[in-house]
Amino acid sequence: MRDMLLIALFAFLGAAAAGVLGACVLLLIRRWSLTAHLAVVAGVAVAAMLAGTLAVARAMFLSAHDLSVVTTVVAMAAVVSTVTALLLGRWVVARSRELALAARSFGDGGDFAAPERPSTAELAALSRELAATSVRLAESRDRERALESSRRELVAWISHDLRTPLAGLRAMAEALEDGVAAEPDRYLRQIRTEVERLNDMVGDLFELSRIHAGALTLSLSRISLYDLIGDALAGADPLAHEHGVRLVGERVEPVPVEVDGREMSRVLGNLLVNAIRRTPADGTVAVAARRSDEGVVLSVTDGCGGIPEEDLPRVFDTGWRGTHARTPPAGAGLGLAIVRGIVEAHRGSTTVRNVTGGCRFEVTLPATES
Repeated sequence: MRDMLLIALFAFLGAAAAGVLGACVLLLIRRWSLTAHLAVVAGVAVAAMLAGTLAVARAMFLSAHDLSVVTTVVAMAAVVSTVTALLLGRWVVARSRELALAARSFGDGGDFAAPERPSTAELAALSRELAATSVRLAESRDRERALESSRRELVAWISHDLRTPLAGLRAMAEALEDGVAAEPDRYLRQIRTEVERLNDMVGDLFELSRIHAGALTLSLSRISLYDLIGDALAGADPLAHEHGVRLVGERVEPVPVEVDGREMSRVLGNLLVNAIRRTPADGTVAVAARRSDEGVVLSVTDGCGGIPEEDLPRVFDTGWRGTHARTPPAGAGLGLAIVRGIVEAHRGSTTVRNVTGGCRFEVTLPATES
């Protein structure tokens, strides 16, 4: 038993010395290629075995012939191990370079294409992660392009919508100043109307900037959706009367919701104004509210005749306006973008779909316990 303990001790000391030396070498070459690291690891394993064997052999006073035989066997093992490590290292490095080239392609704006040749499990997992990242980057680039397009459209339309009333205001002001206005009171009423319209446009821009900057602060309170819709219908009734449109509140359940009353009134007001302006005279705009599995669903249905299918995904984008809605009374295309921003701030969602004769805008809000 004592001899076995001595053999184990000498073998451990010899192997430990080789291990410490190998650790120092790995520390020095830590920035080198994986091939060098694998070669060192293989060398350390063989050196540890050789050192332990030599230590035990000398302690056991083996003959010179026996010692040379053991040393030769270990040396051959060292050669085979080192060559195997080098081949494995070169193979892994080649797969890593292929993966790096593939990753560079989607970093430059392309799509990631995983190398076809087999690789280690770790490199395969990294390849899958890079492929998933490539998909997310592509989606992000698409969203960025869509946002940039919306911004350009918004700037163009805002510029147009500001230039038109400003030109009219300047003309009317000059007419009043020169005393050539036939009906000064009518000019003053028109000036007031244009100023109010410009004020509304600036207010929408300010609200949208707060939403995009994440500076929209909500003051939540428990409100009955029935009362919220009733107030919104009363506020939109003059505009509906002017356009000859009927406002109908159908199937409005007295569902409680936890919302910011002022902001949600703006949501309903924007949806109703949008629906009234796009519904022909003698048409109907219907508002409904109900519970669902997703929460509380508030819908506004108009008689606009429907939205082209290709335009449905863009309805809530900043600056979007339908092809028939690019005249000044339609606004700057900010109303629905504001609706989406406010609803998402309430942890809700907005959707739109075509129905018979028109389209239906739906706002889904989290349910509140009764």
